[in-house]
Amino acid sequence: MKIVHLLGWYFPDSVGGTEVYVEGLCRRLQQAGHEVLIAAPDPHRTAAAQYDYHRVPVFRYPISDHPNRDEAYHRLAMPGTEHLFRWLADERPDILHVHSIKTGVGLPEFREAHRLGIRVIATCHLPSLGYLCRTGELMQDGKRPCDGIVRPSKCAACSLTHVGLAPLASRLAGAVPPALGRALRVLPGKVGTVLGMSALVVEYQQMQRELFDIVERFVVLNETAYQMLVADGSPASKLSVNRLGVSQSDVTRKPGPDQRPTRTPVHFGFAGRLHSAKGLIQIAHAVTAIPRDVEFRLDIRAPMLDAGARAMAADLRHILGGDPRVRFEPAVPSTEIPRVLTALDALLSPSLWFENGPTIALEAMAVGTPVIATRVGNLAELIADGVNGRLVEAGDVAALAAALREAATSPGTTIDVWRRALAPVRTMDDIARDYLTMYAA
Repeated sequence: MKIVHLLGWYFPDSVGGTEVYVEGLCRRLQQAGHEVLIAAPDPHRTAAAQYDYHRVPVFRYPISDHPNRDEAYHRLAMPGTEHLFRWLADERPDILHVHSIKTGVGLPEFREAHRLGIRVIATCHLPSLGYLCRTGELMQDGKRPCDGIVRPSKCAACSLTHVGLAPLASRLAGAVPPALGRALRVLPGKVGTVLGMSALVVEYQQMQRELFDIVERFVVLNETAYQMLVADGSPASKLSVNRLGVSQSDVTRKPGPDQRPTRTPVHFGFAGRLHSAKGLIQIAHAVTAIPRDVEFRLDIRAPMLDAGARAMAADLRHILGGDPRVRFEPAVPSTEIPRVLTALDALLSPSLWFENGPTIALEAMAVGTPVIATRVGNLAELIADGVNGRLVEAGDVAALAAALREAATSPGTTIDVWRRALAPVRTMDDIARDYLTMYAA
């Protein structure tokens, strides 16, 4: 079987969870005897290019990094995607497995694959869940978890709040009837965008329905996402859950608490992107709410490759005010992550938005390190509060501070209890087996 994986970014110029997932999946599909290729757009190229990455052929096609409105909203194919279309026509894979929906990878590309007679499968790695959430966060007004039910007025107001419009103005603009909004969105600039937002939400609903008409299967990574899509009217017959797992199949679990109990000072850690949605500001405020005579260590380990990450690090340092319990550590390669997580007593993952994983939490649990997290997305499915970890409400600084203080002062009745209850986690081998069954069907 020939399988093409299409995603929005790829190695070596982009390193993220989706790329790691696809690379690990490709390796296992090759081992099972299938021909595997990867395609991804690249706004920094002016011509199509091909190379091998870990013995998998990769096709990169050039797209503009300045799409017009119709291209950005996936009404029209991006200039440059014709290279992808010709390549797909030449390769004629049995299956196109899409892992991203973004500029240059969207409904126009789904349509073309369908026209070519290629069977299409989509896996949702992000909270957008296809075209369900326009902000891509599943956070109502950017403040609280959303129920995932699309209503034009609600979603239009949320989208406008997300781009900086005042809440009252967002609600008023969101209340514009979609039929009127469709007429008003032709107005130039921001006025057309604001007044036409409810119509754009309806357009995205139509795009979601067309997407489901095209795909053979629409794969989500947890039960919460599945239930949201069903509640919103997506056909359950085309939905599948293939839960996340860890890429490493030979992870060594550290000795249990009976052999090596947790000692003070407790060692907490955060590993991931320096992004506000990951709850880092809440971590900093929670630390400052705990008296400094309560001893613990917190490592914040993240790449600082761009200005946004560096600005976030500066904000965190300002809030922490030089607290000696907190250290900023450099990021490490993915192969070193198990070692880093093994050294922690608990991982912090207090995300504010819907999490399909996160993979780092699964990796922590795989090595025997419990997680203190928020009750959002898949985290609420992975963690049973007080049993194998701790859950607090998203954005609740006081609750997070209380959880950290309790774990730091009483690790024997918190962390060690959680460690005993950690079950084995899924691996990429399990994920690949499920996909192979799906492909065969």
